[in-house]
Amino acid sequence: MKEIVKIIPSEGQKSVWDFPRPPIVEDISLSISVYYKGVLIAKSTNTKRVLERAHPPCYYIPIADVSMAYLKTNGEVSFCAYKGKATYFDLNIGEDNIADIAWTYPQPTTKYTELAQYTAFFAGKGCDCYVGEELVVPQPSEFFGGWITADIVGPYKGEDGTWDW
Repeated sequence: MKEIVKIIPSEGQKSVWDFPRPPIVEDISLSISVYYKGVLIAKSTNTKRVLERAHPPCYYIPIADVSMAYLKTNGEVSFCAYKGKATYFDLNIGEDNIADIAWTYPQPTTKYTELAQYTAFFAGKGCDCYVGEELVVPQPSEFFGGWITADIVGPYKGEDGTWDW
């Protein structure tokens, strides 16, 4: 197990170690956008952000603000102990097909019902994801989908040796 050495946030930053567990959902009015090779896939100022200890925030975009013509459900599922069963989408643009690029909770648990009709994107699978004008860095994991911005410090779950956190 990797030792947890928390980074002390500078002014204007937050530590993911100050986020709660179980996670909370916040409404966010910043512009959140997702592009693939310059093609706008999603953009909204009506998003939700999930904050969970040791994870950078996950941003959920209303499905109504996603170009669903580019996404196709693929039958993959996973289970979150807090939010319930997630289903996944592949991205299809021209000859490009990116598996499991986004996910949604079609019928989330009672505490997270506000995430129904929202979808989240993995920044590390070929999409350029933005919070405002800032290009995010993906959470270091193929399983977790958090977005790292300059105002967030870790260390983050998903890095080598962190699965026991």
